[in-house]
Amino acid sequence: MMKVVIVAILALATTLVSAYDPSPLQDFCVAMNNTDSAVFVNGKFCKDPTLVTANDFFFSGLNIPGNTAANKVGSNVTLVNVDKLPGLNTLGISLARLDFAPYGLNPPHTHPRGTELLVVIEGTLLVGFVTSNPNKLFTKVLNKGDVFVFPIGLIHFQFNIGQTNAVAFAGLSSQNPGVITIANAVFGSNPPINPDVLSKAFQLDKNVVEYLQKQF
Repeated sequence: MMKVVIVAILALATTLVSAYDPSPLQDFCVAMNNTDSAVFVNGKFCKDPTLVTANDFFFSGLNIPGNTAANKVGSNVTLVNVDKLPGLNTLGISLARLDFAPYGLNPPHTHPRGTELLVVIEGTLLVGFVTSNPNKLFTKVLNKGDVFVFPIGLIHFQFNIGQTNAVAFAGLSSQNPGVITIANAVFGSNPPINPDVLSKAFQLDKNVVEYLQKQF
């Protein structure tokens, strides 16, 4: 019986580990796009180590504020993931700069493949995340130097409640954490979700649903 329990625990641990970015089996695996191969890999193809340079591990530009006027929510996220920094491949980490106009919002969203650790550099942010059912909200007001963590896969948000610009940086536990913005996914999917489905799910008039879909 004890052997069965141990095997079950090891199987569960293996399953949990495989849910995250795999551990590297070498010092590095600089990403490259190889269109000549039809083999799919969970990540990026590795560049020949003899051709790797310091620039493969380098990114410049996070000192530059993002354009918060380019969208209706007044925020901008500059993500440095494996597509921007090839040296991140297989290392299980990425970085983002978040800029907020006064009362700017990074709307409710989720990262399906990464936990997020946020630190406020300037300004005051109202942040929070919602658990899986029964959907408990954990929220906090953050000031300069404060840190908050958003667990992997949970819906979360950041809102600038100050009258000045705000800046934050976030580390994510995946080279490619992904992002699903809830409103965009629900009302702006392509092709669109049947309005009858959304009308019943949100208890809204069908005309309201169709109006919201047009906004996205």
